[in-house]
Amino acid sequence: MVDQSITDNTEIELQRTIGDIVAENVTEDDYMRVYAESFHEWIRGDVIKMPPVTLIHDNLTDYLRDLFKAYFALKPLGKVIGAPFVMRISKPKSRREPDLQVILNTNLGTLKATYMDGAADICIEVASRATAAMDYGEKFTEYEKGGVGEYWIIDPIRKECRFYRLNDKQLYQSHHIDDEGYYKTPQLPQFKLHVPTLWDDELPNILQVVEAVKAMVSDV
Repeated sequence: MVDQSITDNTEIELQRTIGDIVAENVTEDDYMRVYAESFHEWIRGDVIKMPPVTLIHDNLTDYLRDLFKAYFALKPLGKVIGAPFVMRISKPKSRREPDLQVILNTNLGTLKATYMDGAADICIEVASRATAAMDYGEKFTEYEKGGVGEYWIIDPIRKECRFYRLNDKQLYQSHHIDDEGYYKTPQLPQFKLHVPTLWDDELPNILQVVEAVKAMVSDV
């Protein structure tokens, strides 16, 4: 079912972004030339500096990226790209740098050398106290309107994940983990994310990730 608390909050178009605005009335070309590589985002001409990541944020994004890289090595259906890498969407007009973008082979024609020209298939944001309002609010609205097929919010503070997929009305609908704690998406056959593992004090290392993914894709 749709998470009504999110959809209610995002019906209103936000006029000013949350975050530290470091420049205004900046062209897209100047943003890409001056700011994009140093963790800035561009919203309707404003350049916003992203806050520094925490250790838990870094650990989670590394783990998830390793998980996707191992999966795509065994099932070459696409690729995963980490920040700072711009995703360029036009409705609404923004240039975001999601923590992770999953881009499938069917979508690779829009992948440029320095940015994704259009919506990624899956965007993942790891929420923090500094970014939670943006992740749950502005980015939810932008990714939905921009056509991002799935939006995952990984929230280590609350120890919960929210998984949204566009429905046939192009609105995000929330999906849940199964009884064993796994989230599965039809976009990635045999892939499954064990959500409780994300809250472990020590996440699996790269060797453990590879073995887990081998077992995952061979599981019939």
